[in-house]
Amino acid sequence: MISDETVDRVREAADIVQIIGEHVPLRRTGTDFRGPCPFHQGTHKNFSVSPRKGIYYCFVCHEGGDVFTFLQKRLGMDWPGAVRYVAEKVGIPVEEVQRRREGPDPRQPFWDLNAAVADWFRITLWDEDEGRAARDYLALRRVSRDVADRFGLGFAPRDPEALRSHFAALGYDDTRMLDAGLLVQRDEGGDPRARFRNRLMFPILDAAGNAVGFGGRLLGPGEPKYLNSAESPVFSKARLLYGLHMAKHAIRRDDRVMLVEGYFDVVRLVSAGFDWVVAPLGTALTEQQAALLRRYGKTVFLLYDSDRAGLKATFRSGDELLRHGMSVQVVTLPDGEDPDSFVDKHGGAALAAPLGDALDVFERKVQLLERAGWFADLRHKRRALDRLFPTIRATQDAITRDMYVARVSTASGVSRDVLERELAARPARESAPGDQARDATGPSNTRPPRGPSRRPPARRPTAPLERRLVWVLIHAPVLRDVVGEQVGADDLTDERYGKMLAALVASGPDGTAQQVADQLPDDMRPLFQELLEEPPGEGFDASREAEGCVTRIRVAPIERRLREIQREVPIAPDDDAKNALIREKEQLRDERAALGGGRMKSFDLGR
Repeated sequence: MISDETVDRVREAADIVQIIGEHVPLRRTGTDFRGPCPFHQGTHKNFSVSPRKGIYYCFVCHEGGDVFTFLQKRLGMDWPGAVRYVAEKVGIPVEEVQRRREGPDPRQPFWDLNAAVADWFRITLWDEDEGRAARDYLALRRVSRDVADRFGLGFAPRDPEALRSHFAALGYDDTRMLDAGLLVQRDEGGDPRARFRNRLMFPILDAAGNAVGFGGRLLGPGEPKYLNSAESPVFSKARLLYGLHMAKHAIRRDDRVMLVEGYFDVVRLVSAGFDWVVAPLGTALTEQQAALLRRYGKTVFLLYDSDRAGLKATFRSGDELLRHGMSVQVVTLPDGEDPDSFVDKHGGAALAAPLGDALDVFERKVQLLERAGWFADLRHKRRALDRLFPTIRATQDAITRDMYVARVSTASGVSRDVLERELAARPARESAPGDQARDATGPSNTRPPRGPSRRPPARRPTAPLERRLVWVLIHAPVLRDVVGEQVGADDLTDERYGKMLAALVASGPDGTAQQVADQLPDDMRPLFQELLEEPPGEGFDASREAEGCVTRIRVAPIERRLREIQREVPIAPDDDAKNALIREKEQLRDERAALGGGRMKSFDLGR
């Protein structure tokens, strides 16, 4: 029999409009397609095909289903024949297993419940008085009703009992809604409450168009600003991409995808005519998301925010995509702009120029390092190479790798033979992809190369802090989303704790220890179990512990650089270099003060 995984992949990849359109004349009507029903031989356009949902339906005879159902009922194919027919069209090999699941898909109740909740959120947004603030917010962001309806935007009311009460009246019990992640139960024995409150809601669909969860944008003060659904049998934010159900056919058609950071970026760009845009769900691009993208296309345009955090995310995502054999281009917007604001101000046509000027991700890294003077002296040249090697190693395409080596040889003046030997000897610890953004762009992009240091910079060990932070997140899951917005795996110096942090953040506040452990390599699970078995002591203040760890982890590289500058100022080659170092020192002190002076509001979770 055909495996469930293969069936799902074929269904997701199928262009249902094209396949049904071979047998029924279809014309676009809004986001769907209409035509005469082939089942009751109708002459009016009562037969609807929805590419977004991947289904067809006749409003007269009520025949409906997915692409496989159509082929079975219309052409008389059996189930395996229909799957193989579609698989051949989309170029997916059919995997045979001894036994297939029989009966209805066990995920269907979750899909149906999420779809019903999405409709309730949408009605609340447009038809209820309490949705007025969200309607005003959309008007402020210049998102029209048509665009909002295209994405199914809604509003979750402030009342924590509203969703539960409404759906209890429809026959949905607490257990079902807790399993779907729509309700949360913080205290044992307490009443469940709505997970989403006072938030603009973005329904999240999987590649097949099934409603699997939500992303919610807080309208008032508080943290986190964006909140995703809890992990459930149908929702795993590490394996989903926002907008893929709409973009997949355009991506496959053009063999390219534009990857942006947030929900509003997708909404703005799609409404401006770019139908090949997707976004991860508020976290760094994961291995599973990169593999998912690779099913549909090979070329990725990274269009992240233009600030330092955006560059960091760009390079981290770029390396992950290169590991999956993709071609990665970086689009650069003017300072202070993100895709949403840029297109809102200048229109979709204005994005053509930045897209046309996109640089290969490796070329962009080299460019930033060159502009910052990292190839001007021997010590910094060595460090620049350390920041470029991980990207070369991540590259799977042999020709691309060869070009990268040639480019870095030209930029650094180091022979190819030496570079190849260095690349073959993988060090125990490489700079994280995001370090290139932090070091290359720095507080001052135009400072001249610094003079040689008399001794290597002193490094204060941060591993105990990193261990402590991971331990806190294991025992205080509610802080995972908040911490994930402050630090990422690349900010940690110990790779083990970096991977644990990434797994904890990906699992979210409701992720169990087992779900986190399942994302870790086998050799890290004993350490994770050790941390799990270390219970919090009396008076454990999770928020204060997390805040302290995050602050010190973020301050550590600033303090290292300040010590480095202190040694370099006396031996600066000229006054310009000395003044540049002094300016950088002042900027770094301001950054340190901002990080260490006062509580971070995001950790103060309503205490």
